Amino acid sequence: MQAADIIVIGGGMVGLTLALALEHGGFKVAVIEGQEDKGELPAIPDNRVSAINLASQTLLERLQAWPARSGRLGPYVEMEVWEADSTARIGFSGALLNQPHLGHIVENRLLQQSLLARARQCPHISLHLPARARSVSVSEQGAFVLLDDGTPITGRLLVGADGARSWLRAQLQPGMTEWDYDHSALVATVATAEPHGQTARQIFRGNDILAFLPLADPHQCSIVWSSAPERAEALAALPEDEFNKQLSSAFDLRLGLCEVLGPRMAIPLRARFSQQFCGPRWALIGDAAHTIHPLAGQGVNLGLQDAAALADTLARLHDQGRDIGQLQGLRAFERWRKAEAATLLAAMEGLKRLFGTAHPLVKGMRGLGLGLTDRLIPLKRKLAAHALGVGGLQPALSSLEKN
Repeated sequence: MQAADIIVIGGGMVGLTLALALEHGGFKVAVIEGQEDKGELPAIPDNRVSAINLASQTLLERLQAWPARSGRLGPYVEMEVWEADSTARIGFSGALLNQPHLGHIVENRLLQQSLLARARQCPHISLHLPARARSVSVSEQGAFVLLDDGTPITGRLLVGADGARSWLRAQLQPGMTEWDYDHSALVATVATAEPHGQTARQIFRGNDILAFLPLADPHQCSIVWSSAPERAEALAALPEDEFNKQLSSAFDLRLGLCEVLGPRMAIPLRARFSQQFCGPRWALIGDAAHTIHPLAGQGVNLGLQDAAALADTLARLHDQGRDIGQLQGLRAFERWRKAEAATLLAAMEGLKRLFGTAHPLVKGMRGLGLGLTDRLIPLKRKLAAHALGVGGLQPALSSLEKN
């Protein structure tokens, strides 16, 4: 029998961030993860990336897991959003808040490897990988997990950080609100004729949303092309020459001719929102609790802040001498993170619907609204703050004001 204070199901970016953050509360943590990546990063950047904002970077730096020396981080200092065939446009930068940048485009695999390397150095973390949970149970006395290899683990709290198709969530059955976005995201790495200038760009074109995210190489971007599922699959299947032509045209040739590098893949998009983020002896974080449309690139940041917020909550309960697994104490975490996730989920749905209609009156109002917003500096500062991840209540580990 192995004992831990907290058992984390899922050793991805969010689960490992939580495990590292729990060191500050003096907790013993067991992390269970089904896959172990031992391979080297390919020469061409992987097409699964995340836009890590300044708040999340601050968190990862404090956990000593930020891959600063990798040479593969793509800082972006500005963001530009516009609509094809209209005057609708807005742009802002970190300079609005006296910051050198808004965030970095980071390969998920790079960040995962950096977090795992740091976790291996921490005596408070026991890693079980590759390993899978066979069964779980929770009671007033504690949580119990039995691994596939027969290893039993007990703990005071069980945390699900095992992604959008969470196995643990399926066992706990907290109830889900979900809907299909009727979109798939085609992701790929591309070379551009013109340098990206460390600017993240996004264009709305009818039912399509196309983002170019700047990588470390000044002539390479990661793209996220959201469109109807059948269109995304058709684009993924096109010969490279034809895909390059359609991509360059869809992006208004903003960065000149584009050339796809490596594979393309289309990922179905679905919104999910767990009706409960916690219960007696358990909690859900990251995609296990919520998934949102990628059009604002905030999904991973939301999950990383979940991890920091749960670590904050558990440390506070521990300092107060309270049981970290009791529902009453976990409610504060649930209220905090449910509000953040619901706000972002609603905002993404609203933006998708707003730009998803071609009605001339709505199109004119979009142009007027974005143009007005672009000229209102106080409002742009507020938008920049949200892009930086500093617009709401922040966990201590990710707060820019923390000493």
